[in-house]
Parts: sequence; C-alpha cells; structure tokens
Amino acid sequence: MNKSFLVILTFICGLFSAQQNAYYQQHAKYKMDIDVDAQNYTYQGKQTIEYTNNSPDELNVVYFHLYWNAFKPGSMMDQRVQFRGKTGDSRLNVNGISRLASIPKNQEGAQNIHWIKQNGKNLKFEIQETIMKVYLDENIKPNSSTKFTMEWDANIPMQIRRSGRNNREGIDMTVTQWYPKISEYDYDGWATFDYVGREFHAPFADFDVNIKIDKNYVIGAGGTLENPSDVKGYSASPTINADKNNKVNWHWTAKNILDFAWAADPDYTVDSFAVLNGPKVYLVYQKSDKTKAWEESIPYIKKYYQLMNAAFGDYVYPSYSFIQGGDGGMEYGMCTMILGEARSVESLCGLMFHEGSHSWFQQMLATNEAMRPWMDEGFTSYAESYVMYQLFPPATPQPNPFINSLKAYANFTKSGLEEPAVWLGDHHDNGTAYTYATYVKGETFLVELGYIMGEENLQKTMKEYYNQWHLKHPTDRDFIHIAQNISGMDLKWFHHYWINTTKTIDYGIKNVQYDATSTTITLANNGQVPMPIDFGVMLKDKSVVNYQIPLNLTRTFKTKDINGDFKSLAYWPWTQREYTFTIPYTKSQLAVLGIDFSQRMADVNPADNFVEVK
Repeated sequence: MNKSFLVILTFICGLFSAQQNAYYQQHAKYKMDIDVDAQNYTYQGKQTIEYTNNSPDELNVVYFHLYWNAFKPGSMMDQRVQFRGKTGDSRLNVNGISRLASIPKNQEGAQNIHWIKQNGKNLKFEIQETIMKVYLDENIKPNSSTKFTMEWDANIPMQIRRSGRNNREGIDMTVTQWYPKISEYDYDGWATFDYVGREFHAPFADFDVNIKIDKNYVIGAGGTLENPSDVKGYSASPTINADKNNKVNWHWTAKNILDFAWAADPDYTVDSFAVLNGPKVYLVYQKSDKTKAWEESIPYIKKYYQLMNAAFGDYVYPSYSFIQGGDGGMEYGMCTMILGEARSVESLCGLMFHEGSHSWFQQMLATNEAMRPWMDEGFTSYAESYVMYQLFPPATPQPNPFINSLKAYANFTKSGLEEPAVWLGDHHDNGTAYTYATYVKGETFLVELGYIMGEENLQKTMKEYYNQWHLKHPTDRDFIHIAQNISGMDLKWFHHYWINTTKTIDYGIKNVQYDATSTTITLANNGQVPMPIDFGVMLKDKSVVNYQIPLNLTRTFKTKDINGDFKSLAYWPWTQREYTFTIPYTKSQLAVLGIDFSQRMADVNPADNFVEVK
C-alpha cells in the first residue's frame, strides 16, 4: 500500500474514532439490602453493583465515596472548618470553632467496609478519608460490565450538615450520601474530590433498595415505593406485618438518577398530589402549627412545575418528594431534604423551588458540581428567581426578576472578598465568597447573557441545552457552544471574564452636550469587562426610544430584545475607553437618558448610568 495513502487512511480512521468517542457516560445498577437499628442509629448494609464502562479506557481501579467518614474529629472536613474559622460555613462552626471537633465517639459518622468482591473474588482496597480506592481483580474493558458485591456497617452521625440523627427540627434520621457510592469516571478521569462540605458528583444509576426498619417509622425518599400498602404513611389502610424484630421492609426503586436518599421519622405525615403534565408530588413532614405552610404550598408547587417545564424542559421522573430533613436544603435524586418550620408560605416555596430546580441543573443536566458549582447552584438560582417573581410578584414594581441578585453582587464586589467562580467548590477560602462566586455569579451569568444576546435567544438556549444534554453530564463548554450557535455571537470572551476573573462592569454617562437640533452623549467604560450597551431615551411625552451600541467582540449583534424596537449604532471597540454618539432630540424634548433601562447589566456603579434632563 502506498505510504502516503496509508497515512491519510489512518488519519481519517482516527478522526472517525475520535468523533464516535467524543462523549460517553458510565452507568451503575445498585441492589441494596439495608437493616436499620433505629434505637442505636446504625445499619447493616449489603449491595450489588453492576457497573458498565462505556468509556474508551480500560479501568484497573475504581473509587467509592464514603461521605460519612467526614463527620468525626480530625477529619479533613474538621480541619477545613478549623482553618477557615468564622469565614467558613456558619453551620459547621460556632464562633469559629468547628462543630465536628466535639462529636462524641458514639455519634461519629462511620462506614466500615467488611469486604468488596468483583465477580465473586475478594479485592484489595484502601480508605483515604472519604475515598475508597479499590484495586480490581480483572480490568474493566471498554464497553463491558462487571459486578461488585460488598458488605458494610454504618453509624448515622450526629447531625452537623445534611445527614444525621435527631436534628434541630426533631427528625430522627436524615440519611443522605449514606452508602458506598461509586465515583464518576469521564474524560477528566475519576471524580475523587474529598468531601469537606460542599457538592457531589456521580454517574447516572438505577436503584433497587430494601430498607428494613422499625414498623412505627415512616420513610420519605426519592424514588418509587413499590409496597405502599405494607408500610405506614402511604396507604389509608395498610397491612403491616412486622417480623420477629418488629421491623417491616420498605422497597424503593428509581431509574437513571444520581443518588438515592431517604429520611425516617415516626411522626411524619405524607401528603401527595398530581401535577398536570408533571410528576406526582409527595410532601413528607411533621404536621404541626410550625409546618402549616406545607399545605398552603400545594397550589404554588403545581404552578411551579408547569412554569419550569415550559421554560427549561420537562421533568422526566415520575415523582418528586419534598422531605422535612431539618437542615437547610439539599437536593438528591427525585427528592430534597429541607427545613420545614418556615415563617411563611413564600419563604417555604422559595426553599422548595430552589431545591426542586436542582432536578434540572444537578440531576437531569448533571454537571460536575464539585468542579463547576456555578453551573448547578447558579442556574438553579436563576430558575428560582424566575418562578418566584411570577408566583409571588413583588409588592413594588421591579425592572426584572433578578434585580436583587444584581444589586447584592454589585455591593459584594466592594468588599474585597470576591473569588472567581471557576474555583473548585470546596476550595474557596471564604464562605460568603463561595456563595457569591457560585450562586450569584452563576445566576447573573445567565442574566448577562440574556442582556447580551437577547432574552428570546437565551430562552432558546436554555431549552436547547436541555434537549441536547438532559440525562447527560454537560460542561460550560457545551452550554456556550449552544448559546453561540443560537445567537450567532462569539461569547467566549464573556464566559472568560465572568467565570475566570473577578473583573467588573462599570459604564457611565460622562458628558451630555445639548445643541439646537440634537444632543451629543459621551459614555465611558470605567470597568474591566467590556459589554454592549442598551441606551434608552425617555421623551417628555413618556415615550421611549431605544438604541443599541454593539460590542465588536460578539461579531454578530443583537437584533431584538424585551425592550422593543431599537436602532443599532456603530459598534464600540472593546479597547476604546469612551464612545460618543448623537441623537436627534433637543433638551426640551428629553426627560431621561440612561444606560440599560432594563437594569440587567451588572454595573457595579450604576449611579452615573442615568441623567434626568431638567
């Protein structure tokens, strides 16, 4: 064969192979049998995992997460809390002193692995804090499956954060991140970050879980309860046949979720209702005067799912459970654990809708939230603001649903504490800085994109993002690729500025010159992030004329937006500090001149954005 032809053929085959293997995702099937000693807050566990390697790589090790190992004195989480002191998560410290340091020995979290086997053969393993490294007996070849079996016992920890026993709202057991969970493997390798308090990641998996527990308990969980008539809480007239130890078995199943979580308490009430074109919703909580907002929330929850499905794509699972877990709020597959004793129905719904929206941006669009928490928490916060604005309209008119987040961000930039959103979730040095980098910068990332490319294009982008990537593991590169295709714009520059830096937007009106037949305006870029400018002119008759000053970085310019028709002016080169233009209106005709009447642009010093003409 001709050598040159062979080289070309090899290149083409390699290119085809690379395209075929451009994306893959692993999958697991869990079969668990759990026996709970409710009196002593322990359980015995057995599980079988069928693990499928869809990657092009041959695997000779696997990793498991043992999250509960973090809940003990001297753990990495304890060390991290001690190091950060009062600047860390206030739920993990008291006056800067780690709460983990004083956990009694009998209330430490523990997951004690008895043994693990691969296809019946014992495996060597080593435990590194919250990570278990397992050396395989036989490599897992590409596009093949293997079977792991294991036994372990666990001690449900003192409630410090998310998981735990006897929390402040009186829930007996909140059992989350509770079993040896196989790690995600993807193009970036194994997702084996130690758990020190923040986010999680996992492959999509199917779950078949049997939980044996005292017959007086009610369980709330993410999944489908296969035997509701055999247990307390889910049937009007259950037939409860306890075994000799006074226990009954709860059988739960779920498909294609990231994690299975549950909570148990003898005082739980279970309410349920169906959502039109949506899931069956379960409310699992302790009914009392302190939780009366739960029943009041039902009509809002029904509208919430309809709004979310219309804006961000359909919720694909058959049910969802809001469970009173007694600590903050945390999302899991088909359920959330939340505080239950809300001050009002609006405050409860705000928490419910934030955690529920994670079903889109953590579960169905399963980004690695340990690496890119802003894509999960930030996009979720955007959805929360979007629906809350519609379901609980503000008492006084606001220019947009996100104005409070934009104002909070602008104020925080002046603190000197801001950290880039690109940082890994657990590696932020300041708890408040993490909140702004992840929740607020992630939310305003979408707000700014809507401003740059137009709200209609943003809405199309969100739906297409869902269409292409739900039930997969997208990255920010995948999202930007879709946004650029829909808008025709180059948006990489904005992604870089907003996520990788702490540079800020600061434009202002520098000068206004009134002439006999026109008015000349000079704008100044006083910040470090270039932006296109929507400029509004309100006339004395209250009519508004809109102009757009494109930014040359986008290459393609916005053609329509929520403000109505506008006239496009010459573009503003991003290297140019000032921009001057003339409008055909005299001073006597003008009432107000302003940068961004919609107030979506995250200008950190908006005081010089408007001029009232007198």
